[in-house]
Amino acid sequence: MVVFITGGTGYVGRRLIVELLRRGHVVRALARSGSESKLPPGCSVVMGDALDSRGWSAQVAPADTLVHLVGVSHPSPAKAAQFRSIDLVSARAAMQAATASGVRHFVYVSVAHPAPVMKAYIEARAEGEAELRASGLDATILRPWYVLGPGHRWPYALLPIYWIMERLPKTRESARRLGLVRLPEMVAALVRAVEDPIQGMRVWEVPDIHQAVRA
Repeated sequence: MVVFITGGTGYVGRRLIVELLRRGHVVRALARSGSESKLPPGCSVVMGDALDSRGWSAQVAPADTLVHLVGVSHPSPAKAAQFRSIDLVSARAAMQAATASGVRHFVYVSVAHPAPVMKAYIEARAEGEAELRASGLDATILRPWYVLGPGHRWPYALLPIYWIMERLPKTRESARRLGLVRLPEMVAALVRAVEDPIQGMRVWEVPDIHQAVRA
């Protein structure tokens, strides 16, 4: 398959590109000027601004799938304005590019919701989901809560709390929906979404991401 990735220089994107290439897919990745060296070797580089698809949408074809991974790194409540100016704007640009280039399947990483914190972040991602539904694109939406990996390990301290919450009837559903996903699991779920495209729309919550890895 030919896969176009936005956000390929990031935490998840670099590892996804390596795995897709290892599995024999052709990968084209968007990068802004000066960051192309962060992309793994073996993928084709498309230069452009993720917030404005006019400069690169013509280079998406002949991709079968577009995976959108652009977002503010290390989200926090202090970055509320950036969630709209970067996360949401880049999602719109990617949808426009996918539609214009005839991409058959759009993969969008959102976030688990509802949740008691990070309201602005969730609102921006939920709005992105709504616009994706309205676009008419066939799409897979993944909703992790937190992806554990290098530099993103502090939630490991919460694992005992999750263990308890999953065993209490009143908190079991929330604990599973807002559960933690390890980086290799996230990459494997994204690969599964790419290799198993869907007609219409599907949403993978945290339990579905775990199940996609085991399937």
